[in-house]
Amino acid sequence: MTVIVAGKLYVDPKDRDRFVEGLRPVVEAARSQPGCLDLSISPDPIEPGRVNNFEHWESREALDAFRAMAPSPSVPIEIENDQVLKHLVSHTGPPFD
Repeated sequence: MTVIVAGKLYVDPKDRDRFVEGLRPVVEAARSQPGCLDLSISPDPIEPGRVNNFEHWESREALDAFRAMAPSPSVPIEIENDQVLKHLVSHTGPPFD
């Protein structure tokens, strides 16, 4: 079963770009991990303190394997609010069918 981890989180707007850049090693490691179909952590273009998170994994096992070895963020910045959820996907198809 495919796994999607997606949502938004908030940091102090003055720290947002440094926060996203500090997660670059995590994104690079994830994208090279077997079973990672996609992973992106990006600044939101509208809300100054918002960071968007999207992860797409082949399976829960692939996600768990990555989390067991994932590097820590290189810049410790406090997350003020976290609204990220894990979704177990049983069916996938075209977006406009």
